[in-house]
Amino acid sequence: MSRKVAQPPSANDGAGSPTRGIADATPSMTRFLEIKAANPDSILWYRMGDFYELFFEDAVKVSAALGIVLTKRGKHLGQEIPMCGVPVVRADDYLQRLIRLGYRVAVCEQLEDPREARKRGSKAVVRRDVVRLVTPGTLTEDTLLDAKTRNYLTALHAVPVAGGFALASLDISTGEFEVGMAGGEDLAGELARLAPGEIVASGDTLGMPQVKRWLDALGIASSPVAAASFDARAGERALKERLQVADLGAFGTFSRGELAAVAALITYVDLTQIGHRPVLRTPRRTGPDAILVIDAATRASLELIKSTSGDRRSCLLGIMDHTVTASGARELAARVASPLKDVRAINGRLDCVSFFVEHDALCELLRDQLRKAPDIARATSRLALQRGGPRDLDAIAQGLAASAAVGVLLKSESEKMGLPADLEALLQRLADIAEAVHAGLASALAADPPHLKRDGGFVRAGFRNDLDEARGLGADSRRILVALETKYVEATGVKALKVRHNNILGYYIEVTQLNAKPLQSPPLDTLFRHKQTMANAMRFTTPELVEIEGRIASASERALAIEIEVFNELARMVHANEAALGHVAGALAELDHLCGLATLAREHDYVRPAIDDSTVFDVRGGRHPVVELALKASKAGAFIENDCTLGSKPNLPTGFDEQAAGRLWLVTGPNMAGKSTFLRQNALIALMAQMGSFVPARSAHIGVVDRLFSRVGASDDLARGRSTFMVEMVETAGILNQATEHSLVILDEIGRGTATFDGLSIAWATVEHLHEVNRCRALFATHFHELTQLAGRLSEVANVTVDVKEWQDEIVFLHKIKPGAADRSYGIQVAKLAGLPRRVVRRAGEVLARLEKNNRRTGGGGSTLEDLPLFATMPVAVEVKMPPMSAVEAALAEARPDELTPKAALELLYRLKALMV
Repeated sequence: MSRKVAQPPSANDGAGSPTRGIADATPSMTRFLEIKAANPDSILWYRMGDFYELFFEDAVKVSAALGIVLTKRGKHLGQEIPMCGVPVVRADDYLQRLIRLGYRVAVCEQLEDPREARKRGSKAVVRRDVVRLVTPGTLTEDTLLDAKTRNYLTALHAVPVAGGFALASLDISTGEFEVGMAGGEDLAGELARLAPGEIVASGDTLGMPQVKRWLDALGIASSPVAAASFDARAGERALKERLQVADLGAFGTFSRGELAAVAALITYVDLTQIGHRPVLRTPRRTGPDAILVIDAATRASLELIKSTSGDRRSCLLGIMDHTVTASGARELAARVASPLKDVRAINGRLDCVSFFVEHDALCELLRDQLRKAPDIARATSRLALQRGGPRDLDAIAQGLAASAAVGVLLKSESEKMGLPADLEALLQRLADIAEAVHAGLASALAADPPHLKRDGGFVRAGFRNDLDEARGLGADSRRILVALETKYVEATGVKALKVRHNNILGYYIEVTQLNAKPLQSPPLDTLFRHKQTMANAMRFTTPELVEIEGRIASASERALAIEIEVFNELARMVHANEAALGHVAGALAELDHLCGLATLAREHDYVRPAIDDSTVFDVRGGRHPVVELALKASKAGAFIENDCTLGSKPNLPTGFDEQAAGRLWLVTGPNMAGKSTFLRQNALIALMAQMGSFVPARSAHIGVVDRLFSRVGASDDLARGRSTFMVEMVETAGILNQATEHSLVILDEIGRGTATFDGLSIAWATVEHLHEVNRCRALFATHFHELTQLAGRLSEVANVTVDVKEWQDEIVFLHKIKPGAADRSYGIQVAKLAGLPRRVVRRAGEVLARLEKNNRRTGGGGSTLEDLPLFATMPVAVEVKMPPMSAVEAALAEARPDELTPKAALELLYRLKALMV
C-alpha cells in the first residue's frame, strides 16, 4: 500500500513521459503537463469546469480502479490522449474509493473565474494549481471519514540509542495530537492502538523488517519521506510556533526522538495541505509509562475495537458505546484502546462515572442537550483548512449553544452539592469560550444554511444593510420581469409568450414557432431581436430585457460577494478562537462518554472497581460483557457469573479453600465448557476498570496492570511461513520476555500444536517460568491434566476447573468455576455434540477404552513427568479390528446411488427395510 510523497520531477524525463512534448501541446494541456511533472507520484485531478478530468496514465489507472468510461481527447506526440473524468458534485464518492485503494490524489483547482481569464484574451488559460494532496492520513471531509473513528497520520522514527521508536500522531480532521515512545517489542501493539490511516517514515525505517512486517499485517498505508525531515531542533521550533508558546515545559518533557518525529509530521502536513495549517490541539503524552501496554495479538484476541469477523457491533467497544455524539464515540474508542496506569487518574474518571450513576436524572438531561451538539472539532478543522462551508459555521454555533446549556446544568449542580474534581475542571473548559463567538455566529447565520458558500442565502436577513439592499434589488428586478412579460403579451397578443432563463443564454423571450410571426413583423420587429431558433420555438430579446438582466446579475453578484465577505469574517473569528473551541469540543466529548458509561453501568448492573497499586486481582461474580449481552439478545438464558481471585488474599470466594489461593490458576475442563470465556472476561474487566469504566461483576478489587497479555485461540500466518504452532510460540515468547509482577496474563492451550510430550514439556516449563521469573497474575487453561501436579509443587499455583455433569453418556456444561482439577476432558462427548457420525464416536470410545486399559497395564499414571500420558493419547501401537458389517451396511456398501433409477431406489429402500426386521 506504500506510496511515495509527490516529489519534484527528474531533470531527465524518460522517452515515454508525456512531458517530452510540452512545447507541442495546447496551452491547457501544457499547464496540465507542468503540474503533473511536479506531482509524479499522485493521481492528478485537473479541474475543467464541472468535472475533474484525468489524462494519460492517470486516466487508465482510475478508469480501471473506479469502473468509469475511458475515452480520448486530442493528441499528444502523435498519439491520442486517454481521458476520463468525474463530476465535481460527486467527487467525494470517487475520492473515497481511490484513497481506500491506496492511491494519493493531487487536487488541481481553478484559481480564477473563467470570465477573468477571458479578459486577458480569447486564448488565455484559466489559472490552475494543486491546492491539496489527498492521502489516507490527511482526510477531513465527513463523506470520507468514519464519524466515530479517529484518522491518525503518524510519523514513525527509529531511535537506536533508546532501542525503540518515537511516534507523533495527528488527526487533522479534529486537531487531536499525541506524542510518545514505544520499545521495539511494543511497536506492533502501539500501531494497533493508534490504528493510523497513514504512516510517514524514512526509507531506512520503513525498510526495517519488523516495521515492514507489522505495517503489512495491520494494513497501514506508508509514505517514505526524506531522513532530513526528522530534525529535533526543527520539531521544537515548529511545535512552539504552532502552540504559540516560548517553552514546551508546560506540556511535559519531549525527547529528541519525539521532537524529530514531530518535525517530520508537521513537514508532511505542510506539504500535503499546501499553505493551509490544520488545528493543532495540546499534545497528549503516551507510551508505556502512561497507558496499559497491550500487544497487537492481545488486542485482536480480546476483540476490543472489532470482532474477528470485522463486525464493530459485537466487540467490546460496540457494547460499551452509549454515546450520543460522534466526538463522544471517538473519545470512548480512544479510552478503550488506551487504558491508564495512573491510579489517581483512573479513580478521577471513576468518580465522574459514579456521580452520573447516582444522579441519573441529571445525566439524562445532559444527554438530551448533547444530542443537539454537532461535531465542533471537525467543523473547526475544515474551516482552518479553508474547506469549510456555511454548515460548518452553523455546526459550531449549535455546538456552542449546547455547550452553554450543558454548562448551566453542571454549574447549578456544582453550586448545590459540588462536583468531582474532574467534572469541575471539565466545567471550566466548557466556559473557556467568549460568548461573543456564539453570539456572532448565531446573529449572522440563517436557519438551515446550504452546504456550499457559493450557493448564497446563508446570511440572516437584517444582519447587513447592504446585503438586504442587494437582495431587495434582485427581488424588485424579478417583479419587473413579471410585469415585463405581461406588457409583451399585451403588445404582441401572444398569450403563450414567456420570459425565461438558462445558464447559457441568460434571460430571453420564448414563443412557439406558430406565434413567432408577430414578433418578426413591423412594427414589433424593431423591438424584438431574434436570438435562437429551436425545433418548436423561437427565442428573442429586447434592449429593456438586457438592461434588467444586467441589474439582476449585478445585484446577485453583489449579494453573493457580501455573503462571502461575511463568511470569511466569521471564519477568521473561528480561527482566532481555535484553542478555546478545541477545549469545548474535548469537554463535550468527555462528558458524553462519561454519561454513556454511567448509562451502561445502570442498564447492565455494573459496579465500580476498587483500583490501587497492589498486585491483587479479586473479582466476584464476574461476567463477560459481550457474551452476556449476546445471550440476552438471543434469549438463550442468563450468563453464569464466576469469581476470580489471583494473588495472596485470605478472603477467598465462597466454596473455595486455601488450595485455590495463588497468583496463577490452572484452569481445566472440557472444550465448550467456557474456559476461554472465563479467561477473556477477566482480561476485559481489568481493561474496563483501567479505562475508567464500571465493570460487569458484583465486586472488583484490581491492582493496576502494567501489561496485559492474552494468548487465546489458534491461527497461522502462512504468508510469512508460520504454522499455527510457530505463531503460538512467538506470542508465548513475547509474554515470557515482557511480563512483570504487575502484569496480567491469560494463556489457553499452550503446547497443543505439537507432539504430546513436546507440548506438555513446553507448557510445564511455561507455567514454571510465569511463577518463578515473571511472578505475574495469570490464568492458564489447559487439557494437559498432568500440569495440575504443579499446584502441589509451586506455592502460588492453584487448580480450578469448569464444572460439568454427566447423564446417560451425555455431558451438561454448568459453566461454573470451582476448585480442583478435571479428571477427564470429555473430548468424545464434545465430538458427539459437534455432529461426528455415530460410528466414529462409537469407535473413538472403544479406542479410548483400549488406550486407558493399556496405560493401566503398563503402569501409566506415575508421579513423574516422563510417565504422565495425555488424557486421550498414548504413543503405543494398538491393533484395531473392525466388527463385521451388518446386512443393512453390506447392502448400502454395494449400492451405487448415481446409477439408480427412481424405481430401483425405491426397491432398494424396501429391501433395506426388510433386512432391518
